[in-house]
Amino acid sequence: MSGNNPRVVALGGGHGLAATLSALRGITSDITAIVTVADNGGSSGRLREEFPIFPPGDLRMALAALCGDDEWGRSWAEIMQYRFASSGPLDGHAVGNLLLAALWNKGEDPVAGLDRVGSLLKVIGRVLPMSAEPLDIEATFVNSTGRVIVKGQVEVATAKGRLESLRLHPENPQARPESLSAIADCDWIVMGPGSWFSSVLPHVLVPEQRQALIKSKAKKLLILNLDSASASGQIFTSGEFAGYTPLEHIAILQEYAPGLNFDYVIADETLVSNGDEIADHLSSTGGELVVADLRDRTELIHHSPKKLTSLFAHIASQTLLG
Repeated sequence: MSGNNPRVVALGGGHGLAATLSALRGITSDITAIVTVADNGGSSGRLREEFPIFPPGDLRMALAALCGDDEWGRSWAEIMQYRFASSGPLDGHAVGNLLLAALWNKGEDPVAGLDRVGSLLKVIGRVLPMSAEPLDIEATFVNSTGRVIVKGQVEVATAKGRLESLRLHPENPQARPESLSAIADCDWIVMGPGSWFSSVLPHVLVPEQRQALIKSKAKKLLILNLDSASASGQIFTSGEFAGYTPLEHIAILQEYAPGLNFDYVIADETLVSNGDEIADHLSSTGGELVVADLRDRTELIHHSPKKLTSLFAHIASQTLLG
């Protein structure tokens, strides 16, 4: 552990990763976000159709979540997140997406472009892409109609049925060396929350990155999703399919990354109807189930960054004592 300022790598995408990053900055200033780069929807999808670039949306959100905590950083983060509203072709595009697209289109290395925008926003830490090239996600599901193949991050995230297989295109992409270095040197690795099939699992489908995660001696934390049936029977939904139990989410991740074991698996109290079952499963790998009130009461499908910060601080104090 690097004193009271642990080196943390957080992996994921979208709103889930943004919430995790917002929470982590409350306990450390040494954060590396590694972001899924397969988005094909909305502004990012439209930009990918026009330019051979990374989808900028999730990367933009991570940068905004780590912006400097002063008037300069906060104002630039607000500008980065601003979306045009018009009846023309700019409608729905985020300013930050266009800024990143401009840097990459003019030939700037993707990571150099991210670092340049990070400097503008005075970000805490660094934001990196999951792979050395843009990706697409494809999955095979089995449902009442038979076997269905879907392609695209949006389509995979919302598909119904049981997952049979998940893959990336191109297959076996290379990881960025900056990401591998950050994983090798960190004290904590945090994965999730987020769409399990399109934001979390893709990180272990990059062979070099998967091996780096397994090999790492860092403390590993897995944050389970909120958008599924709660222990009380209440249903929360974000539009993504949530037809898997928390234990099934853990098992699916372990299926795609055998040997990747977590020291802490974090679940909101409303999702765990049988904590003993999960705890028993984790005991075979030395993991601990942590159950807490983590839900944002104003947006029930999202984690509360403040509650996550408190939990991270508690885990950090335990780690230091250990």
